[in-house]
Amino acid sequence: MDDQRRRGLALLAAAALFLASVEYVIPKPVPFLKLGLANLPVLVALTVMRPREVLTLVALKVVGQGIVQGTLFSYIVLFSAAGSLASVAVMLLLYHAAGRHVSLVGVSIMGALASNLAQVAAARLIIFGESAWLIAPAFLITGTVSALLLGLFAERFVDRSTWLREFRRMSAAAP
Repeated sequence: MDDQRRRGLALLAAAALFLASVEYVIPKPVPFLKLGLANLPVLVALTVMRPREVLTLVALKVVGQGIVQGTLFSYIVLFSAAGSLASVAVMLLLYHAAGRHVSLVGVSIMGALASNLAQVAAARLIIFGESAWLIAPAFLITGTVSALLLGLFAERFVDRSTWLREFRRMSAAAP
């Protein structure tokens, strides 16, 4: 990975940590219910980064969120990791397999659904048992609405960002 790509990855990771910090201070009706703001840089990364770089970004996001939220060495980080890994797997597959046939809105929604289902499954296995499925509707509704809004914002950002245009140009010119 060249310096340009490393700097881009660092910038997106910093943005993810900033958004995780913002989200941390937003009151939540259920402890695990999050808007997924830190996934915005991941959506942007799908459009300019290689899959390995996107996976690195997600790993940095999970660890960074664990540090910011003080959950790095608790079972809660397992929920974050399960959701993030399921989400990035679906988003990478959909973005690269469907190409221009699916917008970032669709990729975002499918990633959120994968994340929510993985987190509910993890909650069932780790702590809550069968009652974990009671929170699934709230997760799925909140996740879908949030993913729709994040996807719309990502689409607009990708279309209008001069930084992203420059990053693409510099990455294409690099040997």
